[in-house]
Amino acid sequence: MKYSAFRTFWLLVFLCNCSNLMALSLTEAEEKANGVCAGCHGKDGVNGVLPSYPIIAGQHEDYLNQALMDYKSGARKNAVMSGIATTLTKAEMKALAKYFASLPTPLNDKNRIK
Repeated sequence: MKYSAFRTFWLLVFLCNCSNLMALSLTEAEEKANGVCAGCHGKDGVNGVLPSYPIIAGQHEDYLNQALMDYKSGARKNAVMSGIATTLTKAEMKALAKYFASLPTPLNDKNRIK
């Protein structure tokens, strides 16, 4: 009986600590993006509040995820982005990267810069 209770306890500890490993749906990622990212990059990931803010819609998912991880670790420097990235879990970073990668983008429009 003790062995079973011991295993159950550690299983619960493991499951509680794995919440940041569980994937978010695109809908959950969109909600997170609207709350965290839209203030600077715009809800569409294209129309940021300043022209100097990068377009993140349609960007490669692995690039966006790596950028967020680098901001969080300090490998990439930007005070605002580092502050935001430190609040995100790995699952949230992956979901946000997937969400923004799925959005339409003007990045491949050759006529966008004249």
